Order: sequence, then C-alpha cells, then structure tokens
Amino acid sequence: MKAAVVKGAGQPPVYENFDHPEALAGHHLIDVAASALSQVTRSRASGAHYSSSDAFPFVAGVDGAGRLEDGQRVYFFAPHAPFGALAERSLVPVTNCIPLPDALDDITAAAIAIPGMSSWAALTERARFVQGETVLVNGATGASGRLAVQIAKYLGAGKIIATGRNPAGLESLKRVGADITISLEQDENSLSRAFESHFHQGVDVVLDYLWGPSARSLLIAAAKASAGAYPVRFVQIGSIGGADIQLPGAVLRATAITLLGSGIGSVALPRLLHAVKEVLNAAVPAGLQIATEAVPLADLNLHWGGSDSLARTVFTLGSHE
Repeated sequence: MKAAVVKGAGQPPVYENFDHPEALAGHHLIDVAASALSQVTRSRASGAHYSSSDAFPFVAGVDGAGRLEDGQRVYFFAPHAPFGALAERSLVPVTNCIPLPDALDDITAAAIAIPGMSSWAALTERARFVQGETVLVNGATGASGRLAVQIAKYLGAGKIIATGRNPAGLESLKRVGADITISLEQDENSLSRAFESHFHQGVDVVLDYLWGPSARSLLIAAAKASAGAYPVRFVQIGSIGGADIQLPGAVLRATAITLLGSGIGSVALPRLLHAVKEVLNAAVPAGLQIATEAVPLADLNLHWGGSDSLARTVFTLGSHE
C-alpha cells in the first residue's frame, strides 16, 4: 500500500510502498480517507515529540477519518506501530475509534479533531470551566486558537478575549465569538497595560497556545492586576511563541494563579478521546469552522514542510484523492 514512510531519525517521510497491516485482536483495520498534517504528526515523525519512537521504518500520522471493515465511518487515533494514519490502510485499537456523525465529512473531521480537542479538554478537563466565565485565548489567530474561541463560545463563556498578531485574523475573530481582541504587535509596556486592564475586570481561564514572551506578560499582568481577587486558571497548550519563559517567583505568590498543562500525558487518553467525541458531535450543530486545504497524499513532499497556522493541510486517500 502507499504510505508516508519515515526511514530514519530526522528524515521527512517519503511517499512509497509499505506492508499492509494484518488483522489483530482488539484492533480495527481501517481504510483511511483523510488525515491532517498536525504539529503532533510532524514532531512525532521527526523524533522530537516525547511520545516518538526510535523504531524505523514506520508510517507517519497520528489520527484521521476512514471506514471500518463493515463500512462504518470513524475517526481514529494512535494507530498500532509501525502503522500510522498517513497510509491507505491502518491498524487501530478498537477503543481509539469514534463513530462519525453522518453530517460531518471526512476532511473536516480529520482537520478539526486534534485542535478542537486541545481547547475542549483544556476547558472541561483541566480548567473545569463553568458557564459564564471569562476566557482569554492567547494565540487565537492560528487554526487551533480560532477554534478555541468558537468552542469557548459554544460552551457558554460569558466573555472571550483573543490575542494574536495578524490584524485581519484578529478582526475576523469577532465574527466567531470574540468580544475583545488584543494585538501582540506592541511594545511590552503597552501590552502589559492592555492585559492588566482586563485582569482588573476578571479573567477566569487563560488558554495559552504560545508560551514565550506573551505568556510571561500575561502571568505578570494577572499578578499585578488581580492581587488574589480573581483566581486565574492558566492552561498551557502550545509553545510556538517560545519553549521557555523566565518568571519571577513573586508572580505565583502575589495572586491565586493555577498553572496547568493540557495535552497527551496531562489528560488520560480516554478523556482526550471523550473530548474529541464531543467536538465531532458538536461540529455541525455548533457551526464550528476550520479552514482546510485538502491535498492527495501523493503530494506529500510538496506540503510536509508547510505551515498550518491559518489552514489545516489534510491529506486525502482513496476516493477523496
């Protein structure tokens, strides 16, 4: 079968033949229809992710949409090694397969599952979000952050504050649920003042997709402004703004900030899959939007290194090609 095959550490996958998976107890053989090019897929393939394997060769791809042996459409996650999602067929534990709603197409399901799960799990599993609370999404102009704004709105946030660098992207967030937008393209003092004014009014949950300087400014602003009056649950999800920050210890002593992480490892897999199921079932009735670019898996080498910050690249197989 055709697949995206990783042959060695640090090497990008190549489109070539790979052995078909064989039936295995407790697993489904899945005819893959679509699989998104996510940051997790890239980092696992490169060996940079903490869940990466050093056994080669293997097929890249952590999740996707496809059909079971009986024709049922499902979303699937974490195929059995060495088989991945970027292949004509995959082998997946039965417990990692979720039936897809009839109204949700394969490409949208593959595109929306992981970014939707990131904010849904962060809100419900880690922050224990309550309807009516104020949510600040740091890094909301990317695909995941934009979806986080929509999901926070759907789950009943009383006010949503969104940050980002893209002016057009920030403006468009107002159409999908953001009440207030803050540009990160300003000097540190101006940005801190902007953050402090909102923390004075009360911010309950921060969903942070960036880390780095903007997260540091947010945490310091929360400490200065709220002084314990408004407890803040700060949920760290992504770190495209920087892997590390230098944070004064006084920030955590000065106010009731709870620092949390959300992702594979900090949330049990069954709960992550439950969050994915909730996202997939809500996608159509909630009108959740995510930009996608569908391309045949045969064009793997043309798209592997591209950015998915604004639109999710979804590789298609079979009848979708």
